[in-house]
Amino acid sequence: MKKYFITGLLVLVPLFITVWVISGLVGMMDQSLLLLPETWRPKAQLGLEIPGMGALLTLLIIFVTGLIATNFFGKRLILVWEALLARVPVVKSIYASVKQVSDTLFSDSGNAFRQAVLVQFPRPGVWTIAFVTGKPGGDVANHLTGDYVSVYVPTTPNPTGGYFLMLPRADVVALDMSVDEALKYIISMGVVAPPAK
Repeated sequence: MKKYFITGLLVLVPLFITVWVISGLVGMMDQSLLLLPETWRPKAQLGLEIPGMGALLTLLIIFVTGLIATNFFGKRLILVWEALLARVPVVKSIYASVKQVSDTLFSDSGNAFRQAVLVQFPRPGVWTIAFVTGKPGGDVANHLTGDYVSVYVPTTPNPTGGYFLMLPRADVVALDMSVDEALKYIISMGVVAPPAK
């Protein structure tokens, strides 16, 4: 009896969590319908709510924004927009920080996480997976002697929180696994181990 119950949980829990996350995302994206005049919304046109219409509108807005931003006039428009935002004191710092992080994470040329590595953290003898994010720069590099790398140590099971460290390259052990495999390993708390190579 217990075996069947646990097997049922193992089948249904991932399914329910997946459906819950997707329905939450679709519900959040459906809020974009509020941007439309009330007479243009599906409820006014068809007489009923259609789940997912806002998600389609959100994807369309993202696509059109990308399409506009990649041509000459769109790039000029973005430069003017960013120059205007740079004049607003509080908005300037928030926008610049978020833009820098999003450019690093989402652009094709960005290398947010370059390589999965092992580091000793939070003390010697205790190992965890980290991601190389680059080399220390700015004035920080002037105060570090030797070859250092910047790494990000994510927390489990939510890898969006973590620690930023600058370590000697000699203290970092390169792993023969992809960044995706390492993230799955971290999120699963070590349960989903990458295949041995």
